[in-house]
Amino acid sequence: MDSQSVVVITGASAGVGRAAARAFAQHGVRRIGLLARGRAGLDATTRELADLGVQVCAVECDVADAPAVDAAASRIEEELGPIEVWVNNAMTAVFARVADTTAEEFRRVTEVTYLGFVHGTLAALQRMLPRDRGVVVQVGSALAYRGIPLQASYCGAKHAMVGFTESLRTELLHDHSGVQVTMVHLPAMNTPQFSWVRTRLRRHPQPVPPIYQPEVAAEAIVYAASHPRRREHFVGMPTVITVLGNKLLPALGDRYLARSGIDSQLTDRPIPANRPDNLFAPVDQEADHGSHGIFDDRAHPRSLQTWVAEHPAPVVGALAGVGAACAAVARAVR
Repeated sequence: MDSQSVVVITGASAGVGRAAARAFAQHGVRRIGLLARGRAGLDATTRELADLGVQVCAVECDVADAPAVDAAASRIEEELGPIEVWVNNAMTAVFARVADTTAEEFRRVTEVTYLGFVHGTLAALQRMLPRDRGVVVQVGSALAYRGIPLQASYCGAKHAMVGFTESLRTELLHDHSGVQVTMVHLPAMNTPQFSWVRTRLRRHPQPVPPIYQPEVAAEAIVYAASHPRRREHFVGMPTVITVLGNKLLPALGDRYLARSGIDSQLTDRPIPANRPDNLFAPVDQEADHGSHGIFDDRAHPRSLQTWVAEHPAPVVGALAGVGAACAAVARAVR
């Protein structure tokens, strides 16, 4: 990936997608395609990138619409050139108990949060496979491995994304393809999602603490695009603990989440009456909501775990140095 690479990001008008667009620009990428439903957010992101010297192709597009995603990819290639990196990030959700969520709502979340990734991947593969190069980055979540209360629609879609991506990876390996796919699994993020997600709860939803700023995810996405041979990138120690804990002690996780999983996702603030949500239509057609949510005072701007995972050489060197020093001290004592 270099300055002439074309990077496409879905869900790019706000939250993690918007932060990722800025991060790619700050790392020198000069041609970026943006897909999102919200016009105001798309326009604002375009202006931010233009200020950084980036050529932008921004397309209003619902990723649940496969022909629209494919048409957007064609337009981006016409305006910017061959797509080298495709980042699937767009998502939506419903915060509610399973019994309080309608079949239509489950279908819509699945169409965006799972099938949107399928549609984006297919559009990317159609162009990358004949060229035998390219990278698809799937933005996942700790909840792709561990279901939690109130988020069955989102957890189910993210679980499906993992299965889809693993199947695709095995096919690419079998074909000795130069196209690569990797996943980036995120912890709780401070994005506008929690202020416009559909909910049937009486209190304002929040990400399960600890919370991280979207720039932490954005840097991990850029790193993953440059290191696609690593099949999965886990961002933040909470993600690592969640995934490993669910593999080792899933029943204990069930009981823990049954006790604490609901209250940890709710603030003390009441939900305003008739609050708009973004399930079927964007809420940022008129106003730009940016990349950050309302939890700036509680969100961590960096992750030590992620830095260590991305810089193993200096960490191993430091540990080797400590080990050598300890051995020298032991020999001196003897």
